[in-house]
Amino acid sequence: MTRSEFDDIRAFLADPATHAGDLLRIARTLIDDLEQARVREAVLRTHYLRLLTAARTTVAADMVGAPDPLAFLTRELAERGQLPEDEDAVQQILSDARTAEALLACMQEGQQQQQPPVVRMRGMRLRRCVGAHRTLPR
Repeated sequence: MTRSEFDDIRAFLADPATHAGDLLRIARTLIDDLEQARVREAVLRTHYLRLLTAARTTVAADMVGAPDPLAFLTRELAERGQLPEDEDAVQQILSDARTAEALLACMQEGQQQQQPPVVRMRGMRLRRCVGAHRTLPR
C-alpha cells in the first residue's frame, strides 16, 4: 500500500460524514490486504531461503573440490526459470551485475560524504494517488 493510500484512508476516517458501515468495509479490505501481504512475504522468504541454501551449498561443494559444485545453484535457478537462455541473456546479466556493483559503490561513497540537510517546504500538501488500487466510498 502506498503512502498516498494511507493518507486517503486517514482523511476518510477523519471525515465526520463517514458511516460505520463504510468503516467496516475499509477494515475488511485492510485485513484482506494484510493477509495477502503475509502470504507474499512467506513465499518470498521461502524462495530466498532456498536460493541462499543453494548458494551456500555451492560454495561448500567448491571448497571440498566436488566435481560439479554449481549443480545445486543451477538446479535451483532452473526450477525458477532463471537460467540464462542464450549468449545475449548471459551478457545482459553480466552487464546488470556490473552496473549494480558500480551503483552500490557510488551509494557507499555518497554515504561517507557529508550531505547538507534537506529543506522541506511548509504549507499545503498536494494530495495525489499514484497507482491506487481502490477507491474509498464517499
